[in-house]
Amino acid sequence: MNPLAEHYSEFRVSERLLLTGHSHQAWPDVGREGQLEAWQDAAEHADLKWERAFAKAERLREGVRQLLDDPGAPVALAPNTHELVLRFLSALPLRERPKLVTTDGEFHTLRRQLGRLGEEGLEVVRLPARPVETLAERLAAEAPGASAVLVSAVLFEDSRIVTGLPALAEACARAGAELLVDAYHALGCLPFAVAGLERAWIVGGGYKYLQLGEGNCFLRLPPQADELRPAITGWYAEFDELHADHGPGATPYPRGSMRYAGSTYDPTSHYRAARVLDFFDEQGLTPERLRESYLHQTTLLAERFDELGLADVKRDRETPLSAFGGFVAFEAERAEELSRLLLDEGVVTDSRGRRLRFGPAPYHSDEQLETAIERLGRVAR
Repeated sequence: MNPLAEHYSEFRVSERLLLTGHSHQAWPDVGREGQLEAWQDAAEHADLKWERAFAKAERLREGVRQLLDDPGAPVALAPNTHELVLRFLSALPLRERPKLVTTDGEFHTLRRQLGRLGEEGLEVVRLPARPVETLAERLAAEAPGASAVLVSAVLFEDSRIVTGLPALAEACARAGAELLVDAYHALGCLPFAVAGLERAWIVGGGYKYLQLGEGNCFLRLPPQADELRPAITGWYAEFDELHADHGPGATPYPRGSMRYAGSTYDPTSHYRAARVLDFFDEQGLTPERLRESYLHQTTLLAERFDELGLADVKRDRETPLSAFGGFVAFEAERAEELSRLLLDEGVVTDSRGRRLRFGPAPYHSDEQLETAIERLGRVAR
């Protein structure tokens, strides 16, 4: 058994083959302590709990800064990335530059919202995500005239890392376009520093590899964020001036992260996040160590899969595994069916179109991963 697994006893990770680590990882047992602390603070302090809750929110912001190696960066928080993306989009000069550039490999948050905005008259340019090797260059060529370019750091369907983002950031800056990078599938499974992306907006969350659970999403703001005024804005943006006289006139905005704040939220998720972030520190689960772990696990999954010799299930063998993030995607016409059959065999996976996704986590043992691949071979045949 992996020694780390003992810290996840409530999720029974040593007993179950939970291979959706790219979606919902198990929470360490200490997460319960955070949730109980939130309840206790509410019971003890009622409406005066918010000073304590805001301290937990700041711990989450500090965790994001550490992951991005970006000390002091302003970080806006929200229960989900959709809220943050909406505030970002609402701050853009879309009347003057009604063009948005993205790819066909983005998660549904962007796919659906940008698609709907395209129906309402915005020019949404959606480039093929593949070949990934030229994606950043092709996006850069479309940046002139655009309000923003929106792209993932790691593609959610197959875990492919998008290279060339710093060069894309430079091209966007020259073109006067904002760059939003979705780092959800990067943070927690590989190092992702902000160097070279200082003027980029970086969105992500803790639902996947960071094990923070729902409600812990963030938007790292670049320096020029203080020059924009999001049209979709919550009353928390005025939290420090609530007692001031609010007469008619232009809506005021603070500087920093609260400029992109929302409204009243459930702080329980931040309590849990604060405790889990501390746990990661205590266990030495740095981005570098986690990258080493995930690369070992994805390599093991790939090698054991290759030994099966399956004819109708394949993987990309031409691209080195170092070019992928934290999970392995196998291609099969009946990917969804295979995922259902694996569930009957006690292996929890998922599928996206033709891709069957196997997502390990740091608490898995090699034996568990080998067993999962063995069962894939059984159901595939």
